[in-house]
Amino acid sequence: MKSLLSSKPALWFLFLFNLAVAVAAPFVVDGSQGVMTAVGMGVVSLGAGVSLLRGRQAAAA
Repeated sequence: MKSLLSSKPALWFLFLFNLAVAVAAPFVVDGSQGVMTAVGMGVVSLGAGVSLLRGRQAAAA
């Protein structure tokens, strides 16, 4: 499972999909549930983005 989640296509999907949901959640879901959904999805998106950047730096070195 770890090799699947660390593959570039999976990381790009996690980054872009979760970023889109994080941006749209406060407009689609009302109240604190929308805000918390945006925060949670944003954290996952940031984690995938950091993994993409670390993989890029490791490949360059």
